[in-house]
Amino acid sequence: MTREELEHIIRASAEVTGQYEFVIIGSQSLLGAVPNPERIFTVSMEADIYPLQSPDLADKIDGSIG
Repeated sequence: MTREELEHIIRASAEVTGQYEFVIIGSQSLLGAVPNPERIFTVSMEADIYPLQSPDLADKIDGSIG
């Protein structure tokens, strides 16, 4: 996954939840700090994400965008 793809997921999550601060966990969290990491760190095509203020909305994200 590229940083641009992660940004797309964040925008879609914001649209679905009405929230604008998110926690990214797992290997894709690196993309927030390192815009162009080595390829080995971009192999995963999944991002685990939940709203900072409403973690319970993670199910809504998963149900809407997978």
